[in-house]
Amino acid sequence: MTAVLARGPPGQPDIGYSPDWEKYTARTQHRVASEQLSQELPAGFPKKLDSELVWDPKSLEASGYNWNYVLTNENIAELEGALAHFKSLGKPLGYVSQETFPLPKLHATLREVSREVHHGHGFKVVRGVPVAKHTTEENIILYAGISAHVAPIRGRQDKSYQGEKADVVLAHIKDLTATVDAASIGAPAYTTDKQVFHTDSGDVIALFALQESANGGESYLASSYYVYNELAANRPDLVRTLAEPWAFDTFGKATNKFQKRPLLHRVPDDSGRLIIQYARRSFTGYWGLPRSSDIPPITEAQAEALDAVHFTAERNAIALHFHQGDIQYANNLNIFHARGAFQDSAEKQRHLVRLWLRDPEHAWPTPAALQDRWNQLYANVTPESSVFPLVPTVRSASKGTGPGKEVATTSTGTPTA
Repeated sequence: MTAVLARGPPGQPDIGYSPDWEKYTARTQHRVASEQLSQELPAGFPKKLDSELVWDPKSLEASGYNWNYVLTNENIAELEGALAHFKSLGKPLGYVSQETFPLPKLHATLREVSREVHHGHGFKVVRGVPVAKHTTEENIILYAGISAHVAPIRGRQDKSYQGEKADVVLAHIKDLTATVDAASIGAPAYTTDKQVFHTDSGDVIALFALQESANGGESYLASSYYVYNELAANRPDLVRTLAEPWAFDTFGKATNKFQKRPLLHRVPDDSGRLIIQYARRSFTGYWGLPRSSDIPPITEAQAEALDAVHFTAERNAIALHFHQGDIQYANNLNIFHARGAFQDSAEKQRHLVRLWLRDPEHAWPTPAALQDRWNQLYANVTPESSVFPLVPTVRSASKGTGPGKEVATTSTGTPTA
């Protein structure tokens, strides 16, 4: 167990990574009673969003939307042929593409998955990849190959591999607390903890289940458009807060100690679409990466907004159970995702792998405030430089302070690993 001390910038509100309902409601009651809260939305933001991207569990059920596509025997035979073809080329995994992993029959279905992700309900699950009969490398080829037909551009998730400069395009999501000190973990992806509602980076997040947990670990999805409509109708002041610049902690991973940008963005076209992009730990810290003490604290309004987004998403989310062989594709610009806590066993250990993808045909225009971040993900990633790690490690952006150093946390308390 690593000893921890509470720490953060002076004036930081009493808020931790794990949302606290009592603190949230008390903060809301205090602000409503003591402040003159704006009743106007920020200029240019709609009172209500209306599209298939707006949903809650009841409306999904009423519409009869089936978010699963189960691979047929014919599909699987085509996948096996594409895998054999790619392996025959003798090329590194960075060269997996629609051309080197040909799926002439399944291609149209996977293109429809992309359309649904970008312009339909925002998510789709491809089920039944035959994981058990393949090696880890073969499964990753299958995953990258299928995904190349959904969204062909892969984003960079790390800039180095084994001490060398590289474009790491695949990340492992797995509990590593048995082998990695808690002080070296700065994100819940490497624990059995629940993950609160958040987004990743980039356009499309793809998660592939190599193995499922013994218990728990549900994937929760919520429409950020539905959350927006709820806040716009009941708390327009919080919409204003989301649309104002926030100090994102870089945790010493960038030249600047923090980066200022909104959480809520308008898409720069005439579509009226909105984007919410954030991870809660950027403002609260997590385990080995506490919020830095020498950057601006978040405000009480921002603390309330974080909880309002989480609890509104939580009330209106659906639960998807990851089974081995599932690939979940979600619109990272419109879908919040979260994860339930889970338990592993000797036989079953939850293990997902992740790609951050972009589809030029259906991609949404990128807001100016996010362009630098998108460039870091997608610019100049080449087949030659792409790396697909086969063994789970903590990626650089999520590494904590490391063993033997003082570790601080927010009010979430001592790490449980």
